[in-house]
Amino acid sequence: MTTIKEGSMKKVFTGRDIEGLLREGKSLDAIPEGALLTPTAKDVIKESQSRRRRVESGALEAVVPGVPDYEFRWEPGNDPKSPEEIARFFRSPELNDLKERMVDIGDRMWRKNYTDGNGGNLTIRVGDNLVLCTPTLISKGFMRPEDMALIDLEGNQLAGTRRRTSECLTHMAIMKRQPKAKACCHAHPPHGTAFAVAGVRPPTCMIPEAEVFLGEIGMAEYQTPGTPANAKAVGEAAIEHMSVLMINHGVITWGKDIEDAYWKMENTDAYCQTVLLAAQLKGKDLLTISGSQAKELIELRSSLGMDDKRAGWKECELCDNSEFRPGAVCDLPEGKAGMSGSGSALDADAEELVKSLTEQIMTQLSG
Repeated sequence: MTTIKEGSMKKVFTGRDIEGLLREGKSLDAIPEGALLTPTAKDVIKESQSRRRRVESGALEAVVPGVPDYEFRWEPGNDPKSPEEIARFFRSPELNDLKERMVDIGDRMWRKNYTDGNGGNLTIRVGDNLVLCTPTLISKGFMRPEDMALIDLEGNQLAGTRRRTSECLTHMAIMKRQPKAKACCHAHPPHGTAFAVAGVRPPTCMIPEAEVFLGEIGMAEYQTPGTPANAKAVGEAAIEHMSVLMINHGVITWGKDIEDAYWKMENTDAYCQTVLLAAQLKGKDLLTISGSQAKELIELRSSLGMDDKRAGWKECELCDNSEFRPGAVCDLPEGKAGMSGSGSALDADAEELVKSLTEQIMTQLSG
């Protein structure tokens, strides 16, 4: 169970917390009195109680519901060392499962138009100093499990017949700085990349799901892809952001597993697309939730195990989108084309011309 804050704050239980209790063989009575329950937690409790009644009546076998867990776990200090051990590990059923999942996600990225040509790459951390990654110069929609490579955190290739991705150093920079980053996904989704090319950080406090599963989207200054400078810029931005726009390049996301990292790529592009469409409809004054509502979502995010740099911010700071200026506004030079520089008054000569033409027309009509 996760406590939002120490002290007098009540504990918040999510659906995953309740499922954890049930898997441990504990009853719902283990939930402290007065605890705060998320909607998913209430759903799990309701389903558990219904299932228990059906089991007791003999209508259903006792089975505890759960959710898939794709996070790869290893025993610290036990990385394979010799070439034989590394080769055996690389061919193990556990890593073959991860390779197949990378192939599947690469295909999903390609079908959603997130990658072009050989663009994009995926990585999964599988040891203290071991990372599984996609190869260079390959379409993500046409990969095979045997195409994957095994590298260390410095980018040195340890196994695999195809050369590792040239941008792996950026992924490694994230994993070195953020221990919770067990997998990374890099792609060029059109809407997220458009924000990156425009150098516009997406606003906050507009869609609850984005606040919970993405948090604030970060930005990293442009550096040549694949270089140590790019790795450093992105790695620093990713410490506090699970999704980072790489200016003039694309988007990179990280998560506890590769499915989680990919979901955040989908979340990012969908959010950027929605904001872009909304800005075209109304301009920059888009509707937002309140600061207090945003604080609730950040606390929910924390209860799900995701840190948020805004956790200690004041409510008035949480939804400040003053820097978000969608689109371009062209101000005419002072005194040109009938408008002042501020666009608030007609040019004197143009106004006089309109007045003269109006008088001539009225004279002809009256005659």
